[in-house]
Amino acid sequence: MPDRTQIYAAVFIVALGFSLLLTPLFRIIARKTSFLDIPRCEKHKLHENATPLLGGAAMFSAWILTALSGFLAVKFFLPEAVERNLASDILGIHWVAGDFAVIGLCAFASLVLGLIDDKRPLKAGTKFLGQLVIAAVTALFSNTRISLFVGIPGFSVILTIFWFLFIFNSINFFDNMDGLAAGTATIAFTFFTAAAIWNGQYFVASLGASLAGSVLGFWFFNHAPASIFMGDGGSHFLGYMLALISAKTTYYTPGVSASRMNILIPVFILAVPIFDTIAVMIIRIMNGKPVYVGDHNHISHRFYHMGMTRKRAVLLVHILGLISGLGAMPLLWGDRKSCLILLFQGLAILLLLTLLQHFGKTSPEAPQELPAENPPEGPVTDTDKQ
Repeated sequence: MPDRTQIYAAVFIVALGFSLLLTPLFRIIARKTSFLDIPRCEKHKLHENATPLLGGAAMFSAWILTALSGFLAVKFFLPEAVERNLASDILGIHWVAGDFAVIGLCAFASLVLGLIDDKRPLKAGTKFLGQLVIAAVTALFSNTRISLFVGIPGFSVILTIFWFLFIFNSINFFDNMDGLAAGTATIAFTFFTAAAIWNGQYFVASLGASLAGSVLGFWFFNHAPASIFMGDGGSHFLGYMLALISAKTTYYTPGVSASRMNILIPVFILAVPIFDTIAVMIIRIMNGKPVYVGDHNHISHRFYHMGMTRKRAVLLVHILGLISGLGAMPLLWGDRKSCLILLFQGLAILLLLTLLQHFGKTSPEAPQELPAENPPEGPVTDTDKQ
């Protein structure tokens, strides 16, 4: 009989397969429909070749097809012996169907909002309003809330909406080099899946496994040199799903968890894009620039200007994300002292990163501007327009 670990592995493999098949298909569709990132049509688009922009649609399609395949398999194809072995899980699927419907619609809305911006750039206020509506619908109508142990009425809704808005824009900002956001998201989804498995959240674990597979499949076509970009459609979809799964995963269980500090796990898992967003916003404010206007102050850009190749800069960011996520996992079972040590370790890593970026010597061989295939993010949004 298959155990739950095998189920999660199967979900991951199916999602990966769908993504590997659909990404080239959407690349063709983008070219035939001229849904392309055209170089030089805007100041910030400095790449050399017109590049398809439907990577977000490919990831969303792979994810939703995996989810629908799971529902159909449960309803029509599972052998009776397997059904008996997983009876409680199958019953749980019916309980979460309504919740999943809200999630699916909001994920699709996130994708569409980004695709519209890819085709006809939206004003910052218009895009923010769209993000706000999606976040509010999720907080009000799905079983997704962040409370932080505060019992004030309405606080969890406001906090959840804020978290979604922050992660929306954090991932949008972070998508600035080939493969960077996709690889970081894959690592994060894997850690959230592991945390959900540890706490017996089978729906969330399946959700995370399907997302990890869908994004990893896209990454194979998006890492440098990218043959397809995720665009704002992809960064919005990833931002929404990362905010969702980080909010739905349970980290503290009374009587089981040794410390409430494990609610910091999502901050650790997403530490690199969160740190990057806050640092870039501070720099822009100090320089008297709007926070939504792109520049070359992201962590990946700084590593590049220190003399690394683009691929090595992205790889280093991914390793940092892996280290930060691994440091978070022991918070699930560690006592208060262990959690404090890990917390200070995480802060020390971020401090080291800050010192390295701001006081490290720039290599004289490194160009002061990114080459043509890696432009800065553009006005209004930081996007995957390499």
